[in-house]
Amino acid sequence: MSGSLLAQSSDLGDGRIDNWIIDASVHVTVGVLVLVTMTFAAGWILRLAIAGALLDRTAGWALAVAQVVLGVQILLGIKLLDQGQGIGQLYIHYVGGLLPMGAFLAGGWFARGQTPRSTRVLAVLVTIGWLSATMAFVIGRAYVNR
Repeated sequence: MSGSLLAQSSDLGDGRIDNWIIDASVHVTVGVLVLVTMTFAAGWILRLAIAGALLDRTAGWALAVAQVVLGVQILLGIKLLDQGQGIGQLYIHYVGGLLPMGAFLAGGWFARGQTPRSTRVLAVLVTIGWLSATMAFVIGRAYVNR
């Protein structure tokens, strides 16, 4: 099955999601997309926060895209863990995968409104999410490459 991005196996279940086998390379590729989208979102919002500006349309889109890509990455990670891959790195998967999503959720809750203060709060929370996603990617790759 190595080398294939997605395959189907007939011996795991009765034709449902259990039959879909996802190669770990998909998780790595989406992980890179997570880092790219979160870097852009964090950088853009940090720039606005330093300038004392309100969130703009670009910040909203950057956050939305980063959230969707992160959500896909979390679902892929859950599926890979379900397949028995990455069991030796459960801690980094849970902390590294869920901390960025938690930061996004907290940002949506605490950074509501169009004030310079809400932009600063969101910048801090998205930066925390970016740092944890970067940590998870680097540590996850180190485990895989041993």
